[in-house]
Amino acid sequence: MNGQTRTSLADINITPLVDVVLVLLVIFMITEPVLQSGIEVNVPKTRTVKQITEQRMVVTIDRDQNIYLNDQPVNIHDLPQKLHQAGVDPAHQSIYLRSDERVPFGAFASVMDAVKQSGITNVSIVTQPVETKSTAGN
Repeated sequence: MNGQTRTSLADINITPLVDVVLVLLVIFMITEPVLQSGIEVNVPKTRTVKQITEQRMVVTIDRDQNIYLNDQPVNIHDLPQKLHQAGVDPAHQSIYLRSDERVPFGAFASVMDAVKQSGITNVSIVTQPVETKSTAGN
């Protein structure tokens, strides 16, 4: 040998790891606004369901009749004030209303009344599509 020491090629190239992490970060950043809400609610099933295309405030009623505004618990008496956004005309403001299918109609009507007290008239009720079973022959 020439008196020189050889270095091993055991160095790990972290460039692919960084690429994968950045791609995952971008995926999570894109899908996060699409996620509706972190509150677990079994919304009613209907035949006609419109795809959610824009970002709005979400009012949620869970099965225990707790009320949330964008994942934050809120008292029904404070809901009209919290829904009214500064500088926004309530007549042009719109919200999504999610409710568990087991919530009594009286509780649902109370929340709708609180929404109307805020001046908001454009309310979309969130549902999920009815699963249709196809009977395809073999």
